[in-house]
Amino acid sequence: MADETKEKSRKELFLGACRGEELPRVPVWMMRQAGRYLPEYREVRAKHSFLQVCKTPDLAVEVSLQPLRRVGVDAVIVFSDILIPVEAMGLPLELGDTGPNLPEPVRSASAIARLEIFDPEERTKFLPEAIRRIAREVGLEVPVLGFAAAPWTLACYMVEGKTREGFLATKSFLYHEPKLFRQLLHTIALATIPYLRAQIAAGAAAVQLFDTWCGELHLPDYEDFALPAVQAVISGIAGRAPVITR
Repeated sequence: MADETKEKSRKELFLGACRGEELPRVPVWMMRQAGRYLPEYREVRAKHSFLQVCKTPDLAVEVSLQPLRRVGVDAVIVFSDILIPVEAMGLPLELGDTGPNLPEPVRSASAIARLEIFDPEERTKFLPEAIRRIAREVGLEVPVLGFAAAPWTLACYMVEGKTREGFLATKSFLYHEPKLFRQLLHTIALATIPYLRAQIAAGAAAVQLFDTWCGELHLPDYEDFALPAVQAVISGIAGRAPVITR
């Protein structure tokens, strides 16, 4: 008879939670933002810009592993940013300590048409490479997590050009050009699917889909616009790895 008291590995614990299983405890991990408060992270950032850390696998791996080394978390989330795909789709991106800036916001049919469905191993190869290195470093016992922004949240940044209270330009676009706005969400979803697939293929045991600004929409608008795009992304990676939405 198997020893039922044997402690689960951190990966078993985490994947069991993803499946909704009854577990001895809840798995814990730190988001990248939590890592910002670690002194070892601040030492790295004193020498390198935020985007430089995201785009340099050695640095991204180091920062990703810092919470594991310090507090022994149950999973490691790769250091990156939800706006990385925006640049890969063809939009100029500035990411500094004051927040993101997209100097060429998407507010027309022609701007949407210029967006590219990119090859993640070409345009964002630093990210799957960081995941591969983290997976080798932590071995089979600790799960590695990848992530992306949900289409609505990414659209908010792409239309506004930066974080703005209320996202008025985005909502105006949605209400005045609903068909065009759905096209934007669909394009983002099409770009997000291979982006997440590449992370899973590189070794991510699960991926998170962040819809940071979904609370800006009334429920009917969320169900009509944002939700179908989220469902398209989840369907596009179905069976490859668990998806955590928040």
